[in-house]
Amino acid sequence: MAAMNYRRIDIHHHFLPRAYMVEEQERIADYKHTGAGKEKLLSWTPELAIEVMDEHCIACAIGSVSTPGVWFGDIRAARRLSRDWNECAARAVRDHPGRFGFFAVVAPPDTQGALKEIEYALDVLKADGIGLLSNYDGKALGDPSFAPVFEELNRRKCVVYVHPTMHPCTATLIPGLAPQGVEFPLDTTRTIASLVLTGALARCPDIKFIFSHGGGALPFLAARIDHVGGRDKGFAANNPDGIERALKRLYCDTSSASSAPQLAAMMKFFPRSHILYGSDYPFVDPSHGIAELDEYPLSVAMRAAIDRENALALLPRLKGV
Repeated sequence: MAAMNYRRIDIHHHFLPRAYMVEEQERIADYKHTGAGKEKLLSWTPELAIEVMDEHCIACAIGSVSTPGVWFGDIRAARRLSRDWNECAARAVRDHPGRFGFFAVVAPPDTQGALKEIEYALDVLKADGIGLLSNYDGKALGDPSFAPVFEELNRRKCVVYVHPTMHPCTATLIPGLAPQGVEFPLDTTRTIASLVLTGALARCPDIKFIFSHGGGALPFLAARIDHVGGRDKGFAANNPDGIERALKRLYCDTSSASSAPQLAAMMKFFPRSHILYGSDYPFVDPSHGIAELDEYPLSVAMRAAIDRENALALLPRLKGV
């Protein structure tokens, strides 16, 4: 394939180092829900990922961790898992120049450990940003206990990538339906509402948040969050520029959000410079999302913006890709 065709930047790509995957027994037990296959996930390597990227005209992929992440209530384990995953990710970036970046994983419930790992990941490993999950122990990201972590991320003007996870109170509400179907997008929406209504977004104006899977249900519910939240004087005071304006600061990706109704809602709500291409590889075959994007009536400029240009603006390091 000619170099000129290597155009996409995949903002939603999961690194699955084998040592990490073998240890994550909770995740292994949940393989049946992914549709990707246990052996396929356990056999992930950067080299195999590049083969798929080449097949789908993906120039560079930004790796991140997926649920269940590294936090299971054990501080020592979380620190070790974070460091191991981040160093594996940094090695993939070094070994394959121009093909990868990564959002380093940290565990916000462990404030001191998270702050130390943020420093190491950004200053030493040169991560492109920090990856978080939508809740930890059922606490959405707007919870005050996470404030010191967000203050540091804001000080560093960091890109923060947020991936959904199961909420302990809702994961089994619909027996037989994997949480990816309904609960993931709803937990994303809950954590966004938490961030904006507690004023965390207003207090951290220099963080650039990316929410995967089209921002969950935000495009559909943003007006409702604005209307209901705006009735509360405390919520309104936390967002002096308005709730809707705070929400429109956010970025989203197209992973599992590339159907025509989803794209229409995203493009109606988010600034068009805030929509990024994402595949969710290896949990999802990139071909499906790319086909849906190709079928949607986008201008040439908008297609280039989603595929590549918006990511370049957000992560200037990639301009050499």
